[in-house]
Amino acid sequence: MLAFAARHLPSPRRWLVRNLLISGLMATTAIPAAGIAAATDNDTVTLYNGQHEQAVGLLVADFEKRTGITVRVHSGEAPEIANQLAEEGRSSPADVYFTENSPELALLEEKGLLAPVAAATLAEVPAQYNSPKGDWVGVLARESVLAYNTAQVAVGALPASLLDLAKPAWQGKVGIAPSDGDFLPLVSAVAALKGQDVALAWLRGLEKNAQTFDDDEGVVAAVNRGAVATGVVNNYYWARLRQQNGPAGMHSAVYHFMHGDVGGLVNISGAAALAAAPHPEAAQRFLAYLVSEPAQALLATTDIIFEYPLRPGVAASPLLKPLDQLQPPAIGISELGDDANAAPLLRQAGLL
Repeated sequence: MLAFAARHLPSPRRWLVRNLLISGLMATTAIPAAGIAAATDNDTVTLYNGQHEQAVGLLVADFEKRTGITVRVHSGEAPEIANQLAEEGRSSPADVYFTENSPELALLEEKGLLAPVAAATLAEVPAQYNSPKGDWVGVLARESVLAYNTAQVAVGALPASLLDLAKPAWQGKVGIAPSDGDFLPLVSAVAALKGQDVALAWLRGLEKNAQTFDDDEGVVAAVNRGAVATGVVNNYYWARLRQQNGPAGMHSAVYHFMHGDVGGLVNISGAAALAAAPHPEAAQRFLAYLVSEPAQALLATTDIIFEYPLRPGVAASPLLKPLDQLQPPAIGISELGDDANAAPLLRQAGLL
């Protein structure tokens, strides 16, 4: 059976993430788990989920059908779920954490809260997409892109670099969602590649130039209706909007930052078993399932998620530019880190 426990955390979730960022409590304040308790049988997995709930629902249903293992799901915004796990520590009822961006996994790895992933599971995904320590496995990837309104901006006029959006020429022409958890890794990448001072100057430029939105969905919708000329988003938000609107309803396109520019950052969505998981064997089976051919094919063909499956041989949606044609910046998972510096930089720039 598909059992959803605490499907929604206190509403609105984006407001909660924003306020955790502002107050600097991302690793110290817990969000109540709404009564989740560790199950006692050996055929249960408690999944703390920061990925898209609809896609995870499909995965869970398929996993349960294949294995007979019941999955209890606690969903919320990825940073707040990571924060909750850090606070719960080894007393957490969670068996598995599935999240959108690698820094959240890095945070838990640093705290010693993750268990090693089975070597056979890690081997299903190219090594660069997994934890260097082997404590989590990459499941999906997504690219940072610039959505642009095709009636307002010619492709030849788009910036060569993400950092150019801080220049005066882009004042009033760019949308961002600084309180969205997906924006944090981009800030971390700029700081890692260019230094803290450059990252702060870039963010201060965006504070002058950009219209701000609550989330990437708001950014891409505003670009498509012409409320703002361009918007920094993850690639799948545009693809989801196209799926929703149909080709005739799209007045925007996706621009890929190339030549290793930081704007083309590829983020890894990964999963881990908790070191104190009540059901460690079932947790490892769930991780193995996430990178199996059936699960990866399901993720590739659903019209919900539009991310890149990381298992070799499983093709992504044709709406996406092929993964091997992207030119992301040369930054490893370890260099990207745990996003610890992102929120302070955003606060200094006046974006939080």
